Amino acid sequence: MAPIALKTAVVSPAVFFFASFLATASGENPAPVTVSFYNLKNYLAMERRVNDEVVPDAPKPESEVKAVIEGLAEIRPDILGVCEMGDETFLADLQSRLKAVGIDLPHTEMVRDTAGWNRNLALLSRYPIVARHSRDDYTYDLAGTKHAFQRGVLDVEIAISSQYHLRCLVLHLKSKREVPEGDENLMRLNEARLARQHLDGVLEEEPGANLLVMGDFNDLRPEAPIKTLQGGFGGKGYLTALGLTDPYGFRWTHHWSFADAYSRFDYALVSDGLEKEVVRDACRIHHWENWDKASDHRPLVVSIVPKDQ
Repeated sequence: MAPIALKTAVVSPAVFFFASFLATASGENPAPVTVSFYNLKNYLAMERRVNDEVVPDAPKPESEVKAVIEGLAEIRPDILGVCEMGDETFLADLQSRLKAVGIDLPHTEMVRDTAGWNRNLALLSRYPIVARHSRDDYTYDLAGTKHAFQRGVLDVEIAISSQYHLRCLVLHLKSKREVPEGDENLMRLNEARLARQHLDGVLEEEPGANLLVMGDFNDLRPEAPIKTLQGGFGGKGYLTALGLTDPYGFRWTHHWSFADAYSRFDYALVSDGLEKEVVRDACRIHHWENWDKASDHRPLVVSIVPKDQ
């Protein structure tokens, strides 16, 4: 099944690459690129309680959307990966709101949630997407039943300049919510295995790829899905998890208000080919006053100098 790709703004390749050549011809390091990942918490139409009435297809409340834009306006991402995004209409809404605050991300990719929940993966970029490798057709067997990798794998190659391409993958693994279809822990592990197989294919084809994997993996660092995605420590294709913190030194990215539990569920993994280009002091978990009004997650921020080291 072909991935879903949205129409993007047209930029003349000759103009883009000539400009990027001039920017790097001096041999100096180009300006860092800011990449962010954010679980938007139901930026979509769903059943909600509005003014004490149940509304079947209500959008994300405007107060929450404004808080999302407020946080992203502080980050000012050049590339933004998101999950729990609605259909193309909602992606266009986010794109328009960001442009209104000076963040123009005209190039997009979307992978639809195959389970029909309309919680999709999406990516928005300032730079052209020059190759699309997204997949929404991966499946696995569990107790004799075939299951879909529900949110699939968003995988694009972005030309930051004529000399530097970034391979970006966005994932959202099975949540911890119990479902009648199967054990949620095993479902999440199987999705991680499929994602790792996809990553192995990328790194086999291009061992030195500038590869960044971002997402809500819905598990803690020592658990099997995270280890599976990273690969064998010290082995071929191992991906390093960036140790991001907020301004107070905390590493949690998700707050489950019912249990008052704070967890690290969101990760940024980098390949050997990309690790030296990461500006670690500028990477962080973004925190602002209204973070909890926007989502139950906090966004990740990764800074990259787009020059191969």
